[in-house]
Amino acid sequence: MTMRPSFHFTAERGWINDPHGITARDGEYHVFFQYVPERTTWAPNCHWGHATGADLFSLTELPVAIAPGEGDDGIWTGSLVADNGRARIFYTATTQPDIGIGRVRVATPDDEGWIAWSKGAVVAEAPAELDIIAYRDPFVVKEPDGWRMFLGAGLADGTATALSYVSTDLERWAYEGIALQRSTNESDPVWMGALWECPQIIEVDGRHVMVSSVWDDDVLHYAGYAIGRYAGGVFTAESWGRLTYGSSYYAPSFFRDAQGRPCLSFWMRGIADVEAGWASAHSVPHVLTLDGDRLVATPHPDLDAYRGRVVDDARLPGLAGDLRWSPADRDELRISSGDELAATLRVADGELVVKVGGDEWSMPASGDIRVLLDGPVLEVSVPTGVLGAAIAPAGDRLTATSVEGGLEAYELAR
Repeated sequence: MTMRPSFHFTAERGWINDPHGITARDGEYHVFFQYVPERTTWAPNCHWGHATGADLFSLTELPVAIAPGEGDDGIWTGSLVADNGRARIFYTATTQPDIGIGRVRVATPDDEGWIAWSKGAVVAEAPAELDIIAYRDPFVVKEPDGWRMFLGAGLADGTATALSYVSTDLERWAYEGIALQRSTNESDPVWMGALWECPQIIEVDGRHVMVSSVWDDDVLHYAGYAIGRYAGGVFTAESWGRLTYGSSYYAPSFFRDAQGRPCLSFWMRGIADVEAGWASAHSVPHVLTLDGDRLVATPHPDLDAYRGRVVDDARLPGLAGDLRWSPADRDELRISSGDELAATLRVADGELVVKVGGDEWSMPASGDIRVLLDGPVLEVSVPTGVLGAAIAPAGDRLTATSVEGGLEAYELAR
């Protein structure tokens, strides 16, 4: 039996994955997500789930927003646009048997609360002039002279692409070409796969960033990014980087919070209680900044409202905590529950190694390390990247012990 996390969104029942359409509106957040009701494994007949809350750590699940039917076998990932008081969802509509190549369809709300949505027209399809083997995940942004839509596509020769479409009215869309592409044969300084799922071209600190999931041959890897220059539907990459590590993070979803800050939320794999009938979680939201040619993701400051007292000897009163670790070289942080070790973090020669059970991951690290604990969820944040993993507490509380470095631990409580 796995305890449900307290500060990470999970569905009451069923499978969830990609968060999308995250919108701050009228003093609350709306979060939509890919959802398969009454299953604990993925299936192609996805729905759009919906949740709202005063912040992204206290969401309440609402009825399904969009379901299969009316020509759709699956309702896959997309984005939400609110323009002059009118909302539109652009989603990936899939049909059997070729679910890998979707179409972009629009939906509009039937009520002010965005509870029920009506499907509209198909507004974009895979361009015939490209040899496409995968096509999905529209992301729509406002530009000075209209609207831009980016879609993820994989070409038969192993090229990952972000395709570019343009519109003046959000109704009629024209394909303009490839915004950015990279061969799966390129791996320096980071490999970016054969398909970009959820490619999003965004502005952070006055520069442009493309962030996406890295996919190859039905294997979901990690989130990567490019930093560069963008103009007129074309992105010119000047540097590439890897953002996520570990076995859990995938499907980053960009949004701007209530203060307008650029943010990402991730799907977290491996967090589940099959007996209770639910599977997967969403990460805490992260605020994005740039440090030179590095994209930095930091846990959202709204979490600070739930931070309680400093815990002596890093012995949490429960299973949720916010740790700040200042490790010495070759230092180690041990996280235990009951009499069992739940996770180990070890630093040596500029590398952070995280071990959970028989699994081990490494990532570059320097400076202080932030560790968020929430029942079965472990999230690690450093300036060089973020790591997510599932842990299995053996008791009803967690303890963190640093061998040499400084450690400050806060309880997280409602």
